[in-house]
Amino acid sequence: MNHFYSLCHTNKVIGGANSIEKITDVVKAHNADNVIIITDPGVFNAGLVAKPKTLLDNANIGVHIIHDTPPEPPLEKINQIYHTAKQFNADMVIGIGGGSAMDTAKLVAILLNNNVELSDVIDGKAKFRNKGIPTLMIPTTAGTGSEATPNSIVLIPERELKVGIVDEKMIPNCVILDPLMTVGLPKHITANTGIDALCHAIECYISRKSNPFSDTFALKSIKLISRSIRTAYQNGADLNAREDMILGAYFGGVCIATSSTVAVHALSYPLGGKYHIPHGLSNAILLPDVMQFNLDVCEEKFANVAKAMNLDVQGLTQRQAAQKMIDELYALIRDLEIKCDLKSVGITEDVLDELVDSAFTVRRLLDNNPKEMTKTDIRLIYQKII
Repeated sequence: MNHFYSLCHTNKVIGGANSIEKITDVVKAHNADNVIIITDPGVFNAGLVAKPKTLLDNANIGVHIIHDTPPEPPLEKINQIYHTAKQFNADMVIGIGGGSAMDTAKLVAILLNNNVELSDVIDGKAKFRNKGIPTLMIPTTAGTGSEATPNSIVLIPERELKVGIVDEKMIPNCVILDPLMTVGLPKHITANTGIDALCHAIECYISRKSNPFSDTFALKSIKLISRSIRTAYQNGADLNAREDMILGAYFGGVCIATSSTVAVHALSYPLGGKYHIPHGLSNAILLPDVMQFNLDVCEEKFANVAKAMNLDVQGLTQRQAAQKMIDELYALIRDLEIKCDLKSVGITEDVLDELVDSAFTVRRLLDNNPKEMTKTDIRLIYQKII
């Protein structure tokens, strides 16, 4: 464990069913008269922006909606959204949606208060000197935890890679966790984003950067998600399950802000960057195999995860309890019907070399994996999921 560790956290988190009704209080607390809502077409077409907009309209707050954030937004698109946002003279940015909408909202807010090009920040030629204009994040999936992190993921199409921008100045000012914003989530998205959140908690718990802060949030996140993900999947209207999921995803995000994800995310990036497999899905198919790889150095922690998942480990050795946790991950993937036909998107044995090379460059995450991973190790894991 590192000697030093720190927790950077959102100023204010509001949770519970109907907590969306607090939106005007939050905006007024930041003295904002003019806000931009950044969302994506799916969330917009599902009508999830209507209520927040009406509440703000009724409070005489100017609202501009940008609703064309694509999944896994490329650099060019984020710049375009930023230039649209610039015209509105906003005092606050509100991100409503999944990780892509919230990541974009965080980047737009910080770009609005810094005179730099996003491409220069990505290349390390420039830094954000100032904090962005105030932000409010309202997740509509229980997944990325972006509402709690200083991270934004940007797709660089010409490099066929996804890049993480990490800056403490991007941690949102406020978050509203309203489970009602997630009840209409389609089953496969509930499954993929839910496993993504579970990945965050488990990876941060075994990361070389893990610490007492991340461990506390990780175990709680694992407990909430593992007890409710099947229910949320089978019955999306179950509010208790949805609340567990949205809290579990948020706690997973807090883990990322103080620890780090590891090899699951490192191997997932090339699948999203070049083959456009949704982030949650690529993490889900990698999670059990990467954990099996890490087993021999994580026995104690995996046994703790098994307990957090409420698995019956009585009378088992530590090694058996750890293996039972991994078996449960395989069972979850099965029960949530998470499938990905990699061959159908062009991922075959022929492209293994480039996938391996690409994943091997994600040192930011691989270096935090508890067990050293060689190119041969990475290749074996990709071969298993193909």
